[in-house]
Amino acid sequence: MYLFYTGNCIGGVDVNEFEKDVQSKNNDVVDSIKGFGFSFIFFVLIFAIGVVFNVVGS
Repeated sequence: MYLFYTGNCIGGVDVNEFEKDVQSKNNDVVDSIKGFGFSFIFFVLIFAIGVVFNVVGS
């Protein structure tokens, strides 16, 4: 079967040209954990600053 967006063949398998030359070879799970961790820490920090202002202001 020949798909319209695949034009190259590697090892008998049609592949997309972007699959041959990827920009990042990192594991996606590691990047997902980093993204979740950084955003979680950011929002906890925002919450903690709000709590400190609430306690100091009361």
